[in-house]
Amino acid sequence: MSARRTELSRRGFLTGSLMIAAGAVTAACSTDPSGGGSSSGAKTTLNVWYHAYGEAGTQQAVLRYAKAFTKANPDIAVKVTWVPGDYTSKLNATLLTDTAPDVFEIGDFSEAFARRGQIAALDDLYGSAKADFNENALSTVTVDGKLYGVKALDDVMMFYYRKSTLSKAGITPPDTYDALVAAAKELSTKKNKGLFLGNDGLGDSAILAIFSNGGDLVADGKAVFDSPQAQEAVAGLKRLHDDKSLLLGFTTDWWDPAALIQNVVPMQWSGLWAMPAIQTALGDDFGVLPWPAFKAGGAPVVRVGGWTSCVNAKGKKVDAAKKFVQWLWIQQSDLQKDWSESYGLHIPPRKSVAATADKLSKGAAKETVELAAKYGKSNPGTWSTAVGNAFATAAKKIVGGQGDAAQFLTGAAKVAQTDIDKQLS
Repeated sequence: MSARRTELSRRGFLTGSLMIAAGAVTAACSTDPSGGGSSSGAKTTLNVWYHAYGEAGTQQAVLRYAKAFTKANPDIAVKVTWVPGDYTSKLNATLLTDTAPDVFEIGDFSEAFARRGQIAALDDLYGSAKADFNENALSTVTVDGKLYGVKALDDVMMFYYRKSTLSKAGITPPDTYDALVAAAKELSTKKNKGLFLGNDGLGDSAILAIFSNGGDLVADGKAVFDSPQAQEAVAGLKRLHDDKSLLLGFTTDWWDPAALIQNVVPMQWSGLWAMPAIQTALGDDFGVLPWPAFKAGGAPVVRVGGWTSCVNAKGKKVDAAKKFVQWLWIQQSDLQKDWSESYGLHIPPRKSVAATADKLSKGAAKETVELAAKYGKSNPGTWSTAVGNAFATAAKKIVGGQGDAAQFLTGAAKVAQTDIDKQLS
């Protein structure tokens, strides 16, 4: 359920809205993701947006949650709007109109929403439960000391590898970047490649490489992904491309474990959400790894993303919207557990809920939770689409051998800084 996946083709659900009124479900008869639909007779009708999760059962689950809420609060009807495709662009456009949703989710939380006054501060919703949220779930939604969302789930991204394939080749699961490059090369054959990072050959790798070499992306409001550590790390990714060790242009992208399951590659970057499918297909013939340290002095890293529920600060139903968010993501621990465990696999942001998640208590899932706690890194709150695109374009040119890493990253950092300055102004 990573935010990076909202634009990808796995989002195959139809756009539409469903109304939950007094515990009943009725079609809102709209193919417009901004809403439409009928009145329920309740005093207030909330429009709640979700991106079209690909995991089976997710749409039915959010409808069930909405039904439970309206049963407890019959004066508030809920219209669930399921938005496929480029969710972020659709959300950004709709927030500028009178049809903006009352409650919506954000993947990879952006500070810009708070600074533009588009989302409401939600400190008053947490109460004593605040201490029960993990540090990442609080820090990622904090802007100038205030909390602007409630994290619904944590997504962890890491390496999967086929134990039997590496063992047969006499390869130890790589724990350094040099070892990763060597393993990917040795595991590549005329028919198959050794590693899948994404169809573009990059995925999250350029970000991970920088973190693993002690660098950062944005610090104190400044784009710093052109630092010497960053230049060295991104330039180092070219080795994987020069060796032709990477699977490119597969039928699905990195978020889907098909390449690993179908034995197209023995190592793949993906997310915790894919683990149930991998376990079903491979049994215990897989392991998990962080992105390894780039060199001595660096550190392994896994990426932590996820989705955050926010309230439209400019809407006319802020109080009711806050009530819905508080009820679902703070008060209903059973539903929070269901959301994280029953549809793919994710880490509940509430520590008490995570502690009761049986599927996270053993094996590779438990190891992944431990990796997230030890090595987890999240993108900064100023990592907007414009900033990310500037960085990714530079990284692609570098690994493609089009020029010097310092030149491309310095240029991209200047472009990114312009956008960051706008965000912070």
